[in-house]
Amino acid sequence: MKVDLSGKVALITGGSRGIGLAIAQAFARAGAKVAVCARDGAKAQETADGLGGGARGYACDVGVADQVEQTVDAVERELGPIDVLVNNAGTTRDNLLFRISESDWDGVMATNLKGAFLMTKLAARGMIKRRFGRIINITSVVGITGNKGQANYSSSKAGLIGFTRSVARELASRNVLCNAVAPGYIETDLTAKLTDAQKQGLQDAIPLQRLGRGEDIAAAVLFLASEFASYITGQVLVVDGGMVM
Repeated sequence: MKVDLSGKVALITGGSRGIGLAIAQAFARAGAKVAVCARDGAKAQETADGLGGGARGYACDVGVADQVEQTVDAVERELGPIDVLVNNAGTTRDNLLFRISESDWDGVMATNLKGAFLMTKLAARGMIKRRFGRIINITSVVGITGNKGQANYSSSKAGLIGFTRSVARELASRNVLCNAVAPGYIETDLTAKLTDAQKQGLQDAIPLQRLGRGEDIAAAVLFLASEFASYITGQVLVVDGGMVM
């Protein structure tokens, strides 16, 4: 099964590193023109330069409405109408409940949930007019199960699932599909710092006995953006090696 996104424009938030970078690379290989969005504009452009295919980088804090509007306008002016939006930008400020400050709560919500709302609201307008669009939100298994020390993060990711399903219902009649991907434990810069014992503990909780890779998530996102998923909307695809089955 080969996904061909030639002629499509994909905007990926948080696309300069980690899961977002893997998604951007997968979309570029599939022929899409990729808009890489990150707070660090220089890093976003550096990533875009490595993708080729006319990719461009954009500086944007997805939690700030003016920046989101300017970014969406710039992408559509420079690359063309947005066909696919991947809301991947996310942040964590982990702590136990009674140690989470109001700013820790608000900061996580602004990026993880409000950012997806703002991006979707702006990008979906053109999708509705053209009667075509794919929106994929990157949530997390902790949005399903909860997690100690992540009340803010888990809440934002659970909210993203509800947001996905609501948007899917609202936009389905215009052929704009909205789905979510929920990664489990993925190899990132953070997990690279874990001790061997800590990594083994994580792997023991996963039936496939390994951490996921960015490419595992990218493949799921690419599928949902493709014509192979043209009858799928409002779903949460869990990619976690069987951890929360």
